[in-house]
Amino acid sequence: MAKKEETISMIDTLAEFKELKNIDKDTMISVLEDSFRNVIAKMFGTDENYDVIINPEKGDFEIWRNRTVVADDELEDENLQLTLTEARKIDADCEVGEEVTDEVHFADFGRRAILNLRQTLASKILELQKDSLFAKYKDKIGNIIAADVYQVWKKEILLLDDEGNELLLPKTEQIPTDFYRKGETVRAIVQRVDNYNNNPKIILSRTDKLFLQRLFELEVPEINDGLITIKAIARIPGERAKIAVESYDDRIDPVGACVGVKGSRIHGIVRELRNENIDVINYTSNIQLFIQRALSPAKISSIRLNEEERKAEVFLRPEEVSLAIGKGGLNIKLASMLTEYTIDVFRELDQAVEDEDIYLDEFRDEIDGWVIDAIKSIGIDTAKAVLNAPRELLIEKTDLEEETVDEVLRILSLEFEEGEPELEPAPEVVPETEPEVAPEAEPEAE
Repeated sequence: MAKKEETISMIDTLAEFKELKNIDKDTMISVLEDSFRNVIAKMFGTDENYDVIINPEKGDFEIWRNRTVVADDELEDENLQLTLTEARKIDADCEVGEEVTDEVHFADFGRRAILNLRQTLASKILELQKDSLFAKYKDKIGNIIAADVYQVWKKEILLLDDEGNELLLPKTEQIPTDFYRKGETVRAIVQRVDNYNNNPKIILSRTDKLFLQRLFELEVPEINDGLITIKAIARIPGERAKIAVESYDDRIDPVGACVGVKGSRIHGIVRELRNENIDVINYTSNIQLFIQRALSPAKISSIRLNEEERKAEVFLRPEEVSLAIGKGGLNIKLASMLTEYTIDVFRELDQAVEDEDIYLDEFRDEIDGWVIDAIKSIGIDTAKAVLNAPRELLIEKTDLEEETVDEVLRILSLEFEEGEPELEPAPEVVPETEPEVAPEAEPEAE
């Protein structure tokens, strides 16, 4: 009775194995056969004289053993040889030296052999599943997938796909304003698939600029059809992004197509990215024009390019500088990322003012030499140029402390203010007055 139960259990195990997804028939048969042969080899020392027949459709199997017939008194190895007397019970016509094949019931091997086979199968199945998962997601790198939140940790989120596979969304790959609860659906791209000790680790990302590109491909049919091409993307996740697009059809406005009627197409993307502002601009191979468009809404007066060092000096009217830099320096930073040029912003000065300029080296008695060298290293070598450069830009480019930059600006400002009369009118002194009382309402005319 026990042997029968074990046999049935083995068939059930094979049936479960047959239902595994993403495993082709040939691989499945090969794995099953290898598992049986490993157990047989451990029990008898060899599996060369055994034939294992697997039926994956029904989930059952057969084992046949081939043995050489020997005389009754010459038997040396029961696994490889069979006495003539025993052989004729199987085949009455056999003779010494011939091979006789008989079926072996695996349940007769004993409980230990069956448990050993189960463990071997389980190990092979697990290995196959890992290989299959790795191959599946290796092909999905760079594509958007949807998964459900299973567990939220401090540094990452564990998600499950529709097949129950585990995926990871690290905190560093989340938009700063992302907040998820268990059971919520998350959209992200497959950034990479790592393999640690044959354990696939699938990493997702929502901050990768490729995620933004894939969202545009989903929302804008012209991009998916190849009529519009995304040439460059710059993104600061959760804050702002710039995307340069180009159309191969003169009849199609690439910016208008991406934005949609009243922003219908881009609104869905903005919502997905937690209200991240997206600027869509026309791409051009003219780098000066491209930089100008990238710095929009600021209006540029002139540009000086250094193509070898990939630097651009942009000159603007004083009122345009703040627009070019943007809130927190985001606009100029994104423009640099988009164009792949280091952009320096300068206020445009009148020629008369430029003629009065002084070289920084003349201030070495008041300003430390290393501070002057740090400022000169970013291409600024005159006092007026320092005063006209945005304070935030000086701090960022020179890596100087804010206090140091402020002190330099103070010293340089004093130099140009010396000897100049105070032209600003004195502020008017407003005498203290009684608080204004609202005039009484006139009586309504009868």
